[in-house]
Amino acid sequence: MRTVEDEEGKRYVLLKRSGDSSRVRDPTTGEERYVPNGELSAVEGESPLETAARAVPEPTRRVLRAAHSDRALGLLLELDERGPVAVVDLMGSYDLCESDLHGLLAEFTAAGLVSEARVVGQRGYELTDVAEEGLATLRG
Repeated sequence: MRTVEDEEGKRYVLLKRSGDSSRVRDPTTGEERYVPNGELSAVEGESPLETAARAVPEPTRRVLRAAHSDRALGLLLELDERGPVAVVDLMGSYDLCESDLHGLLAEFTAAGLVSEARVVGQRGYELTDVAEEGLATLRG
């Protein structure tokens, strides 16, 4: 399998190539169809597995990539439930040491999932819209 794209830049997973046409799958809809070979070109540098992952919305994929453990995912979910939370309150509420908490918050910040916020004059964190959207999809 390979990743291919049509003349408009839409990417597909190539399932089968024959003389005149190729059977492709749209990763976002799962629809399979035949497309003339002349309308497709190979995409270099993108695995068909990466293309297949496009079936999951980008905000959700970002949450999945950043929340590499149940504790990490739980922290995102708690921020979603509680809203902006001061760092001191996060430290006192959960079983994370200071370096683990700051490490997770740094990873989430780099992934665009949390941003710094002022909470009653103290430094805190809140979810971004991307994180909220990604978590909403996971929660169903």
